[in-house]
Amino acid sequence: MRRSMKRALWAPAVVLVASATLAACGSSGSGSSGSGGSSASASSGSGASGSLKTGLKVFIIPKNLGNPYFTTADSVNSGGAMAALQTLGETSSETSGTAATPSSQIPAIQAAITKGANALIVSATDPAALCPTLKAAMTKGITVVTYDSDAPTCRNLFVNQASTAQIGTSEVDLLAKEIHSSGQIAIVSAAASATNQNAWIGYMKQQLKKYPKMKLVSTVYGNDDPTTATQVTQGLLQHYPNLKGIISPTTVGILAAAQVVSSSKYKGKVIVTGLGTPDSMKKYVANGVAPAFELWNPADLGYLAAYAAVNYASKKITNASGQSFTAGKLGKFTVGSGSSILLGPPFVFNKANISKFNF
Repeated sequence: MRRSMKRALWAPAVVLVASATLAACGSSGSGSSGSGGSSASASSGSGASGSLKTGLKVFIIPKNLGNPYFTTADSVNSGGAMAALQTLGETSSETSGTAATPSSQIPAIQAAITKGANALIVSATDPAALCPTLKAAMTKGITVVTYDSDAPTCRNLFVNQASTAQIGTSEVDLLAKEIHSSGQIAIVSAAASATNQNAWIGYMKQQLKKYPKMKLVSTVYGNDDPTTATQVTQGLLQHYPNLKGIISPTTVGILAAAQVVSSSKYKGKVIVTGLGTPDSMKKYVANGVAPAFELWNPADLGYLAAYAAVNYASKKITNASGQSFTAGKLGKFTVGSGSSILLGPPFVFNKANISKFNF
């Protein structure tokens, strides 16, 4: 069910936020771990978690390690997925490759299966390339929940951060307001194969029909890598000197774009918006390069995905539309169409409110 993102964003959390230049850490099959239960094998639990199983081995596999967005979504310190799993009495581990590519992510998924995973929580780098591995996991009875980015044909549930249509259309609306609905714009996306990015961009293109004086001149891909995102943004400014705006629906991309514009002759001429974290973007809201942008609380997204995975693995819910469960502090959620669970609508950050948030 849809919930108020404003309420979710006010949830207290101590978050470790890294800059976009953070060096990636770890490698495929490696990562940090936390234990909320002493047994590796699942057993029936009681108390606060009701009849949910405890001792489940749950592997959280983001697109890549070292990405501040996923650090927030997954870690204990932020109140993310691992915090929820600790509360529920499960054993959790975050693992992935260092690049946001299928070839980097798949070995981590395979290793988790080999290590006896009961559930996988995966942000898919590619909707097709991961499927043979994810289907193999499901065949073994392993629960597969995707979050942030979906692989629709090879998972049990998808935890969607916000309405796909709302994200795409609202980002265009935000930029239109800032550039007076006129001028050349470009998109700095993550990977060309990223399910969520492509879906959002599809809705952006539809929404642009409402603004005939705004023209999308290019879509480039930074691969959720700070260096690559910086380079493709620099390329856009060189190739399109009359550019008025950039939309980057990725936390790595929007920060890179804002940094490039701020340190160039295009400051004050090019407006940046998209999806970013408040802590990383405060400077660029203040200097006017990115007056407004959107997101949700990544920690709440991971937290919800963890509860969904445990409820499904415990057979408390199925992937049928209408199934409901309670996700701890976030309250009640319902499985919707396409076996998806919606966290809530996107939230707009600007000068009036950004100082109130820490993540």
